[in-house]
Amino acid sequence: MQSDLIRGLRGIVGSRHVLTDPAGTRRYRKGYRYGEGAAIAVVRPGSLVELWRVAKLSVAADVTLIPQAANTGLTGGSGPSGEYPGGVVIVSMLRMSGVHLIDHGRQVVCLPGATLFELEAALRPLGREPHSVIGSSCIGASVMGGICNNSGGSLVRRGPAFTQLALYAALSADGELRLINHLGIRLGNDPEAMLDRVERGDFAPEDIIHDDNRWASDRAYGDHVRAIDHPAPARFNADPRCLFEASGSAGKVILLAVRLDSFPKDETTATFYVGTNDPDQLTNIRRDILGGFRTLPVAGEYIHRNAFDLADRYGKDMVVAIEQLGTDRLPRLFAAKARADSIAVRLGAADASDRAMQAISRLLPNHLPIRMRDFRDRFEHHLILKVAGDGIEEARAYLRGCFPTPDGDAFECTAKEAAKAFLHRFAVAGAAVRYRAVHPDRVQEIIALDIALPRNTRDWFETLPTEIDRAFLHKIYYGHFFCHVLHQDYILARGHDPLAIEHALWRLLDERGAEYPAEHNVGHLYRAKPALVAHYSTLDPRNQFNPGIGQTARRRFWAE
Repeated sequence: MQSDLIRGLRGIVGSRHVLTDPAGTRRYRKGYRYGEGAAIAVVRPGSLVELWRVAKLSVAADVTLIPQAANTGLTGGSGPSGEYPGGVVIVSMLRMSGVHLIDHGRQVVCLPGATLFELEAALRPLGREPHSVIGSSCIGASVMGGICNNSGGSLVRRGPAFTQLALYAALSADGELRLINHLGIRLGNDPEAMLDRVERGDFAPEDIIHDDNRWASDRAYGDHVRAIDHPAPARFNADPRCLFEASGSAGKVILLAVRLDSFPKDETTATFYVGTNDPDQLTNIRRDILGGFRTLPVAGEYIHRNAFDLADRYGKDMVVAIEQLGTDRLPRLFAAKARADSIAVRLGAADASDRAMQAISRLLPNHLPIRMRDFRDRFEHHLILKVAGDGIEEARAYLRGCFPTPDGDAFECTAKEAAKAFLHRFAVAGAAVRYRAVHPDRVQEIIALDIALPRNTRDWFETLPTEIDRAFLHKIYYGHFFCHVLHQDYILARGHDPLAIEHALWRLLDERGAEYPAEHNVGHLYRAKPALVAHYSTLDPRNQFNPGIGQTARRRFWAE
């Protein structure tokens, strides 16, 4: 039966693009930070029509189908984990890249393999930019992955990735694969002709429907995040406010195209670096700016001193690579690393590339500005505040009135310092993974939490009970401070039970009224909350697409 399926898949996409050897499929089966499982095959369709045919064949064969974009997620949600009905076919979207500009670039239509970098490049000549521009674009994250997971980002004004305009394939309870056109573009009625048209961008301005009741971004987020006395978080993955068809679908439909807003690029910006030993000072800054400034900041990124240090040591090569190679070459560098890792595993040398890059990084000169290092020595808590337009003078005047104090200080960055500060913040995200690769004998596991605190939270910095705190080699705190979304990575020492420690951390978060995950989605790490389960089961009543996500049922029709 599986041989017939493999033969059929090869007939659709060609033998080269149906991978069955475990070594060749590993980069698709293994998550960036978490998760790994078995698969019958990885299929790499080269067109939307091929994708449609692959999906129909897989559905007919009653195998589990997992759609996969760039596989850069941190909770393993776009790959297999455990056993699945019928076995797993992973469908990689990466060959189907493409971005179509509409309405003079004020909106875009993105295909399944389009990356954030590709979208940035298409919009840059128009003086516009996509929803997310910091961090994820550097490692080749896809546009679709952001929509499927309601991913957040560092930009304060824009909220989670969200749209109500999408073209997708959904599976009904009776096993019929249906093409749903809610893209707001007239494409006809024949599924394969529709898919061919949208892939080629074969639609005229008169085919595009402009409906103010259908959003292509979270238009309300600016006001939403300003509600600093509200007891609910600003954004989190299980927020019903942003669960709509493809948005938040997490692989429960096959997303074929999305229509998104773009945003004017700020012409003039300024970045301020704030350091303090008193978390209340940062609390006051957040509340004063969100509650009182006329102009919302562009970004407000938090880094704890421990995170600063781990990124300094275990992320230096990443910062230097971005500076020397540019973001346009970095996705290819990550792809080459994945191929090298696959070869290394076969040779019994897992993590060889990380160890090699870490060895090289020790030879590199100091890469951080003097003023940042001075603040590292003086202050425990760091905030990188980026503002634009009229917000620049607002921020200058405000910070002059706040600092210096005995506990804190601030400075306005030069352009070079600003770039370094944000690159250093980006490097924090991979520091724990690198540390584990270099010190496998010390590390039991990485517990990576991303949490959303209530908007009215004042006591935001975590203090752990001693019996939990002593289990960690390092605690890495960083995040999107103005949205009250924090990433908390814990490097667990050998001899401790990761599951027991993680559940203890969850209980502490529950006591604080936090929601989690905030933006990395449930993957296979978190249990999906009722709003997510309802969304998933509505989209996929047969439970054949990415079953088990959020620790939900894996059997057909959601049977336990």
